[in-house]
Amino acid sequence: MTSESSSHLDPSAMGMACGLFWSFGVAVIGLTARRGWGQRWEQLFADIYRGYSETRSGIVIGAVWALLDGFTTGYTVAWLYNRFSSE
Repeated sequence: MTSESSSHLDPSAMGMACGLFWSFGVAVIGLTARRGWGQRWEQLFADIYRGYSETRSGIVIGAVWALLDGFTTGYTVAWLYNRFSSE
């Protein structure tokens, strides 16, 4: 057994995981804003994601934006991790 271990992250898998997680979170904020909770967060996301609101179509639009945003961030983090961890 060697003391050296190779750790590698798959950027696409990391991107999808982050994208789905963030998209779900943004959609939940939209749904809770309909009930009067998290309205400040909903307003913040509406400033960031064009078309996002607490309506059905607005939640879908925001979730798609968040999926793209989360995927891009997760992919970039995994890619950077792999670049910095390789010797």
